[in-house]
Formats: sequence, C-alpha cells, structure tokens
Amino acid sequence: MNLNHLAIFQAVAAGSSVSAGARRLNISQSAVSKQLAEFERSVGVSLFHRLPRGMRLTEAGRVLLGFANRLFAIEAEAELALRDLRQLARGRIAIGASRTIGAYMLPQVLAAFREQHPGVELALQVENTQAIEDKLVAGEIDIGFAEGIVRSDVLDYQVFAQDELVLIAAPHHQAAGAAALSLQQLAKLPLLMHEPGSGTRAVTERALLSKKLDVRPAMTLASTEAIKHTVATGVGLAILSALAVQTELRARTLVVVPVKDLRIRRPLYRVQLKNIWPSPSLEAFLPFLRYATTTTS
Repeated sequence: MNLNHLAIFQAVAAGSSVSAGARRLNISQSAVSKQLAEFERSVGVSLFHRLPRGMRLTEAGRVLLGFANRLFAIEAEAELALRDLRQLARGRIAIGASRTIGAYMLPQVLAAFREQHPGVELALQVENTQAIEDKLVAGEIDIGFAEGIVRSDVLDYQVFAQDELVLIAAPHHQAAGAAALSLQQLAKLPLLMHEPGSGTRAVTERALLSKKLDVRPAMTLASTEAIKHTVATGVGLAILSALAVQTELRARTLVVVPVKDLRIRRPLYRVQLKNIWPSPSLEAFLPFLRYATTTTS
C-alpha cells in the first residue's frame, strides 16, 4: 500500500472534499484527484461516494480511515520520540562498569548527568572487566568502564583516568608497623584477591610477575567490600585501588603498607564497540566523565 496515497486519502476524508484535501496537503486539486483514483484502483474498492456537495466515505473507506488514523498517529509519535531523543527529553544509557569505577567514580558522574538531563534513564551494571567486555560485544550495554588489560580487537579503549593500587592491612597486623616491606617479605604474606576475570587482580598479578613474584591468593573473594572487611580482621593483606579504601583509611580501620620498589599505577578505560555511532544521550554523557577524573587528582 502506497503511504503517500494513504495520506492523500486521509486528507480528503478529513476535509470531506478534494479541494479541502488539496489545501491540507498544499498540492493541486488535480493531483489529489488523480492519485486518489490510482489508490482506489490499487486497493480494488471505492473509498468515497462522490456527491454534489462533497464526498462521503464508503464502508471500505470508513474501515481504511481507522487504520490510516492509527498509522499516522504512530508516525507522529515516532517523530516526537526521535525529537525527544535528539533534545535529550528521553533516552536510555546502559552502562557497565568494573567494581572500582562503578562504586567509587561513576556515582558523581551519574548524579551530575541526571541533574541536567532527568528524562534520560541511566542503567548501571557493576561486573568484572571480562563480563563488561562480553556485554559490550553482545550489545547488552552501550558503554563500559574497565580497570583491566585490553583484550578485544572489536572494542575501542580510551583512557579517561588514572588509578593507583595500594597494599592494605589492618592497623593491628604485624606488617602495619613496618616502614616499608621488601618484595621478599610481601611474597611470604597471605594476600586476598578478587576472582579471575577481575581487572584489579589482573593488574596486580602482572605487576607482581614483573618483579618475579608469583603470588597465589590465600583467599579469593567476590567483592571489594568483602575483601576490605576480611582484611580488617587481620587475617591477610590485599592490593586494592586507593579510591576504594579512602573511607577506611580516614576511619583508621585499614592502613596502607608501603612496599619497596613496587608502585602499581593503572589506566582506567572507557570502552565502546568500534565503528558504532553513539546515541544523542550517550554523546551528551561523555563530557560528564570530567566529574570522575577530578576525583582521582
């Protein structure tokens, strides 16, 4: 069915005459008459009774008009939705973030963006780095933020901030009183780590291996909070983001233990699929990442 013909039919029906339909569409009466006749031939039924004073819908015309009105209402709704998306009156951004970024950096970003664009829905999933990359490739999220090592050729990685990892202990742990541990002393201490697939664990293991330390975790825990609480009991130490332990350091429930010849800094990545155009909402979101970078200075 020719949608242009359908629009002409709807305009004539609304005005009850060819001339009124032509005025609505800003085209000539002859063009309306010709295309309306072509439309009736194509659908195989008469849509109007031609009367001395105007035109009246046939039964087929009344049925078709109901569908035409609904179709063009949907078209108008679609145009409005697209306009709202362009103007950020609506939209949705699905975000995936690894633990440190999702818990300690993005809350400020999300709050600042929400204040300016309340019509855009923000959906944040906190996963390990491997899961974030998998969800991006599968199209389940629009943008990811990862702490780990670049892996996928189909993803574009942009550094948006820097982070430092520190060795933490309970204040009463024997290591807490040392001016600085040697690498050999560190190798003998029980370390708590995230599960494999975690960006923090991957960066930590790589840094330790660069010092020829093959450290196996004494305990593997699934969340940063669980690691911090367990370290606070004194059963072991952990290497975590300095961002993740700021509150505990201020409260003195945890302390940083310096290690000679070991400083672990890592870039934090903004990750997106290559060759994908960002939505208007996502394009507007990216400048707000400045609220994350200021927290690391």
